Amino acid sequence: MKSLKIILFGILLGLSFAAVAQGGLDINTASVEMLAETIDGVGMRKAEAIVRYREEHGPFASVDELLEVSGIGPKTLERSRDKLKVGP
Repeated sequence: MKSLKIILFGILLGLSFAAVAQGGLDINTASVEMLAETIDGVGMRKAEAIVRYREEHGPFASVDELLEVSGIGPKTLERSRDKLKVGP
């Protein structure tokens, strides 16, 4: 069971890096795990808050809207801005 979790984590990590390589991680479709791996300074709890905000308020209109999520400040956003996007 532990091996399966490690393999799945590796796959998600690889998908995260692939998304970033293709112009950024879409914050409207990214999983909690992908957000936590991509956004510097964001762990699982803050990534869960991002997804919860998205579910409650609808899709993000811009990357800047992440600032509306509790625990995401300007410094956190600026460290990862170039890795993030809002898809079409």
